[in-house]
Amino acid sequence: MKTETFSKINKVIHEKGRMAIMSALAANPEMSFRELKESLGMTDGNVSVHIRTLQQAGYVIVSKTFVNNRPHTSYRMTDQGLQAFNEYIDLLEEVVRLNRDNR
Repeated sequence: MKTETFSKINKVIHEKGRMAIMSALAANPEMSFRELKESLGMTDGNVSVHIRTLQQAGYVIVSKTFVNNRPHTSYRMTDQGLQAFNEYIDLLEEVVRLNRDNR
């Protein structure tokens, strides 16, 4: 296995909480804070911290509105985020393929 393959791994996405959020948003065009938290079994703080990192990277858009006079926060992946996630998945598939080929 070439070490340069591993150096290409997107470190923003690679952390398991952020990878879980990106996976959930890749499968759902938009998710609320509560939906993410409950579907991933994460705490409020974990979701907030990971979303902030993904937002700063330009991978996630945060929308804050009110529904029935209550705050409602939702998230969706940006085009840049989808591209980065697809590249990340492609690289992981390459790592798996290289490992299988070297057995």
